[in-house]
Amino acid sequence: MLKGNLFSPVSPAPEEFTEILASGNSDTFRIERIVSQGHVSPPGFWYDQDESEFAAVLQGSAELEFSDGKISMSSGDWVIIPEHERHRVTYTSINPPCVWLAVFWK
Repeated sequence: MLKGNLFSPVSPAPEEFTEILASGNSDTFRIERIVSQGHVSPPGFWYDQDESEFAAVLQGSAELEFSDGKISMSSGDWVIIPEHERHRVTYTSINPPCVWLAVFWK
């Protein structure tokens, strides 16, 4: 058995904190906890993933940009991003930190 706390604090760092909570055989899926404290995508960088993603904001707030516009997210909001849907993170809260729960699958 494994256990943890999704709201365990992390020290502020130059990079966002990512923790794999579970994963499947052959990387068919994975569940991550991500803690962002003002972290955003670098200028001009777009995610273009080979897998679909369910992303939920558990604490704090964030803003995602897609080719057709931006969405604001706060605690409880979630989005499903299909594979190869280009997107980027343009804002994450610092206090409280933005805590994400992300599920990736192929």
